[in-house]
Amino acid sequence: MNNLVIEAEVIEVLRNVFDPEIPVNIYELGLIYEIKVDPSGSVVVQMTLTSPNCPVAQSLPEEVAAKVKSVPGVTDAKVDIVWEPPWDPAKMSDAAKLQLGML
Repeated sequence: MNNLVIEAEVIEVLRNVFDPEIPVNIYELGLIYEIKVDPSGSVVVQMTLTSPNCPVAQSLPEEVAAKVKSVPGVTDAKVDIVWEPPWDPAKMSDAAKLQLGML
């Protein structure tokens, strides 16, 4: 399967993962920094959290990995949590800002 197709489907499943404190999906929140798909179908997602003290710091990456693994053509999924650059509300999409009344 084409890597771009897999990446698009990964983005779609990530739109079904929500931050428990903010009623917006993690993709629109800007928590996903990078998605890499290698030719074997292995996916690495680089993401951050809204705060290092986020109550789902353990469970959210596991949920992301499980959702990514459910995408057809994905052979493996790894989630790397990064803190640089730090997340801030400017990283949110316009749709997320609109949903939160920030536009």
